[in-house]
Amino acid sequence: MLFSKIIKNRFSCSNTVRSLSTIGESNFKPPQYEGPTYEEILHIKKQHLTPNILSYYKKPLLIHSGHMQWLYDHTGKNYLDLFGGIVTVSVGHCHPKITKALEEQIKKLWHTTNIYMHPKIHEYAEKLTSKFPGDLKVVYFVNSGSEANDLAILLSRIYTGNFDILSFQNAYHGMSPSTMGLTAHSTWRYKLPGANLGIHHVMNPDPFSGIWGGSNCRNSIIQTLRQCECTNKSECMATTKYYKQLENVLKYSLPQKNVAALFAESIQGVGGTVQFTKGYIKKAAELVRTNGGLLISDEVQTGFGRTGEHFWGFQDHDVIPDIVTMAKGIGNGFPLAAVVTTPKIAKCLNQAFHFNTYGGNPLASAVGIAVLDVIEHEKLQENSAKVGTYFLKQLAKLRDKYMVIGDVRGKGLMIGVELVNDRDSNSPLSIEHVLDIWEKIKDLGVLIGRGGLYGNVFRIKPPMCISIENVDMAIEIFDKVLYEFEKGQGKI
Repeated sequence: MLFSKIIKNRFSCSNTVRSLSTIGESNFKPPQYEGPTYEEILHIKKQHLTPNILSYYKKPLLIHSGHMQWLYDHTGKNYLDLFGGIVTVSVGHCHPKITKALEEQIKKLWHTTNIYMHPKIHEYAEKLTSKFPGDLKVVYFVNSGSEANDLAILLSRIYTGNFDILSFQNAYHGMSPSTMGLTAHSTWRYKLPGANLGIHHVMNPDPFSGIWGGSNCRNSIIQTLRQCECTNKSECMATTKYYKQLENVLKYSLPQKNVAALFAESIQGVGGTVQFTKGYIKKAAELVRTNGGLLISDEVQTGFGRTGEHFWGFQDHDVIPDIVTMAKGIGNGFPLAAVVTTPKIAKCLNQAFHFNTYGGNPLASAVGIAVLDVIEHEKLQENSAKVGTYFLKQLAKLRDKYMVIGDVRGKGLMIGVELVNDRDSNSPLSIEHVLDIWEKIKDLGVLIGRGGLYGNVFRIKPPMCISIENVDMAIEIFDKVLYEFEKGQGKI
């Protein structure tokens, strides 16, 4: 059995960690770790880093090297990375082509700011905007997703002359003082006056956990097990009902035709890989535009081919936004983000001076160009579709096998697995049990994230270079851990 080989490799020698070369690992050998000891790192962390910076796992990992879909800790132990630095490492850790592009640029020019022209930002702007449909042809470079969403808020309010903005319950759009208002997770909110000023959180059209929705309501190869009242698969009854709730917010909570924008992730990321009911975003965009607003698509996690079928997640909703924000995978881990919009909307920034010191600097632009080249030349969007579809189908088999899995969802390599106490209520699995399962999966060599309001959704968003072999490895481990969990009635 494949799993028995994995276990043997993991635990055969107490002082030696053997590689996973039999199941897809390359011949890469990580450099010897020469930094502070593990204990010294813990001391520095406690004394000099803010206490809100929490590390994953009971005994945090000390990662010091990475190669493509693999990470290595200070002892040399290797892990299959299925979270990609929180959906950020898009094409692979230390990808040689990205590394080479950065090395070549760093020898020429680090930084000037855009008070002078330099070639890379212009080359990159042309290449990036060529990936967009319609009139989305103007880009403003920033450094993070929160910055990008901050700028999108500003653009929408200046351009429309309106103030009120809509976002969804369960959404995550950042943690700056303004984007915190867009984010609708109590676990991510501070008691700050004015954070919600002009922000309205509308009902989330979630087919699994929402009031309406079921087995015909999301655009995915894997549907929820929940029964659906839709009689015609081409028309989603849940969408009609959620749309009515959106109408009511506009009718009762806002001044007439005073909407600046609707913010929407194509698939909610931090919220637990939540997909909306079919057709909802397109209908919502039409309603918002009728009321004077814009559609802003947050592609921070869903962009750059991750969902497989399309390069951008919004294309899955058959709609062209007015503004698109992006970060994370855009730079494969390099600090880079962007806002793309139309020339007409972009002109509104001329009303005052607006400047970002580091946005689109030579290093960031060189990395951004290389990332786009790698995605195209190595066909990583196609790989996301192929490997992601396979992964979803294998996870669905585990859902059929283990009652603790309430839902499997997603598209491409943006996948969520929701753990529940029971399927009658779909109540979230207790955090104690979630953490036990999560820890054991890590111990056996696979790293995954967690999300959702209760932290009970496993977030699987790996570098897009992973293989079918890697998926088989992960499934074997998930199967083993879940079997031991259910056999032991919650004790692993």
